[in-house]
Amino acid sequence: MMKTTSLAALLLTSSTLMAAEGMWQPHQLPEIAPQLKAAGLQLDPDKMTDLSSFPMNAIISLGGCTASFVSPKGLAVTNHHCAYGSIQYNSSEDNNLLENGFVARDMSEEIAAAPGSRIYVTQSLTEVTDEIKNAVPDDAKGQNYYQAIEDKQKQLVADCEVSQDYRCEVYSFHGGKSYFLIKQMAIRDVRLVYAPPSSIGKFGGDTDNWMWPRHTGDWAFYRAYVGPDGQSADYSEDNVPYSSDSFLKVNASGVQENDYVMVLGYPGSTNRYRTAAEVENQFNWVYPTAKEYREAYIDMIKSVAPEGSDARIKYESTIAGLANYAKNYGSMIESFHKGDMLSRKQQLEQDFSKWLAANPDMQKQYGQALSQLKELVQKSQQNQQRDLLIGYMGRTSLWGVAKKLYRLAHERQKTDMKREPGYQQRDMTRFTQAMQRVNRRYDAQVDKAVLMHFIERYAQLEQAERVAVFDQFMGLENGFDKQAIAAKLDQMHANTKLDDEAQRLAWMEKSVAEFKASDDPYIQFAVSQFEHDMQQEKQDKELSGEFQRIRPQYMSALIAYKQSRQQQVYADANSSLRITYGKVKGYSPKDGMVAVPFTTAEGMLAKYVPGDDEFDLPESLRKAIKSEDYGKYRDEKLDSVQINYLSTLDITGGNSGSPTLNGKGEFVGLVFDGVYESIIGDWDYDPALNRGIHVSSPYMLWVMDKIDGADNLIQEMTVVE
Repeated sequence: MMKTTSLAALLLTSSTLMAAEGMWQPHQLPEIAPQLKAAGLQLDPDKMTDLSSFPMNAIISLGGCTASFVSPKGLAVTNHHCAYGSIQYNSSEDNNLLENGFVARDMSEEIAAAPGSRIYVTQSLTEVTDEIKNAVPDDAKGQNYYQAIEDKQKQLVADCEVSQDYRCEVYSFHGGKSYFLIKQMAIRDVRLVYAPPSSIGKFGGDTDNWMWPRHTGDWAFYRAYVGPDGQSADYSEDNVPYSSDSFLKVNASGVQENDYVMVLGYPGSTNRYRTAAEVENQFNWVYPTAKEYREAYIDMIKSVAPEGSDARIKYESTIAGLANYAKNYGSMIESFHKGDMLSRKQQLEQDFSKWLAANPDMQKQYGQALSQLKELVQKSQQNQQRDLLIGYMGRTSLWGVAKKLYRLAHERQKTDMKREPGYQQRDMTRFTQAMQRVNRRYDAQVDKAVLMHFIERYAQLEQAERVAVFDQFMGLENGFDKQAIAAKLDQMHANTKLDDEAQRLAWMEKSVAEFKASDDPYIQFAVSQFEHDMQQEKQDKELSGEFQRIRPQYMSALIAYKQSRQQQVYADANSSLRITYGKVKGYSPKDGMVAVPFTTAEGMLAKYVPGDDEFDLPESLRKAIKSEDYGKYRDEKLDSVQINYLSTLDITGGNSGSPTLNGKGEFVGLVFDGVYESIIGDWDYDPALNRGIHVSSPYMLWVMDKIDGADNLIQEMTVVE
């Protein structure tokens, strides 16, 4: 168990705290015990700080999403959209699991998830702030500051990872004010057990994404397998289900309005302590531009990959991800311009500066932090359009493959501890699996269409903003010639061998000299860009090091300022385990409109449109609704099955797949989305509008029982009323 930090003493000293706001670290729960108990928690908050005990050791990470064990045999439930890549990976035109769904009637029918899939079981959290800080020389700045922290992090990780069965990472909190080492067991044999058809799992599609009312059956099941010795192992028929120390009981009755609920999971990132300048740039430039680029990316895919084709199936997961965040950014922009977040940030900085000036000791220690941070923010915004365009080009398959392989050749010349993170020996299994799964998400025509679009956009930049070696390689020195670029891309894709898995794996073992001698056009591209990429990386590290040096000073002062005003302080999300709690509750999205907290089966049927990709429904489900064949899953108050529900929980990306628990710690659903008005919650929490959307456990059980015939899984789980 990790020790309580000094920051914990600052938390929740105010009686004005809003119970639903905040993503709390497990060790902070005793500090908020009175609020938790008053809200309806029946478990002991002190015991919940122990990651080896219930319910914490039932909560697992998928590396980007959350999941939870719901049986002692490693059965894990998550969102359908979190398992989408594995469903897609096992789909083909002849056997489209996305369309048809998948149910393993017994363990022998369970199929391997997409290569690189992992289930991470958290073992421990240890504060390592002193170790990190003491490793940085007093006079270190910029890249030296960055490198000192990175070197110490790598050492801590190496000491922690006693075998490939474990994955350790150092996480920073409050911009580097504190650091924690998190150790996880990395289960490598992950298998797909059950996924409803997309007509259930993605019902409502992009139209309903981030919207309410919602009727989406966003769930899927994996199973974790280990070797006969109980240790993590690669896929093998000899492997056995992971024996989970604890698991969640499933409540078949679901929840009622105003019930206490909590979500335990791994939220990705929030930015609630960013400066006004960072907020202004993000909402006025980054989000609008990124939204446009993502929508264009989707258009390029669809323009050359007809619906139902093998190429489209390969890119369905990519399209879903791009569309999800394009809509996310749209809401961010809309909410920002409707609200007053920027003016409140600006006022905060004015008040904060006055407070500093009135406190000589604080002024002496932190007085320059805000102005220095503003200067760094300005530097970080230089060439941002060029960097964003190149970033979207880099999302294409072979571009990234070639650059990563050539970087690996350079890194292999170093000792393991000197290698860049991502290229160390600990990373090679995942690196290899990434190379193996390229073809499942690659089509040459799509790659070329996307590259053509973004190269044309890039060519419109001022000459001073562009990258000379890129222009030279692509033939852009004398302007953009669409025919010439098309011919160049055709030549590169026709003559490369990196679209072959065996070739990619072979290149992992080759030397820098062999790369330089290669006539493969994508290898030549990677070689030609390498020196510029390294120079750019050096500049990025210089800037990052200064942020790592200055932002903790700013946060230390800001925390002290907020404490003086009896305001809450909690760390931004950073993909580490957090708990958020609140109530089942509706909201009023705008004047004259009230959203109730539940949707029903009849409401789902009312949305049904035959043959519509977004609003189609299986015939068996429609018949069951029409006949009201709800059985024990009927909610008497609703006179139907509760499908989705709303809560006041504070969530963000990465919480997808997180289990929703009631006051007893019983599973009552999965959080999978937020309402449109709450998307800006990554930056600014509004208790009136912030709502999470959950799929209800009764709906899950009803479909498993009455529709998909997943009776074996219901019997495996412990289901309670």
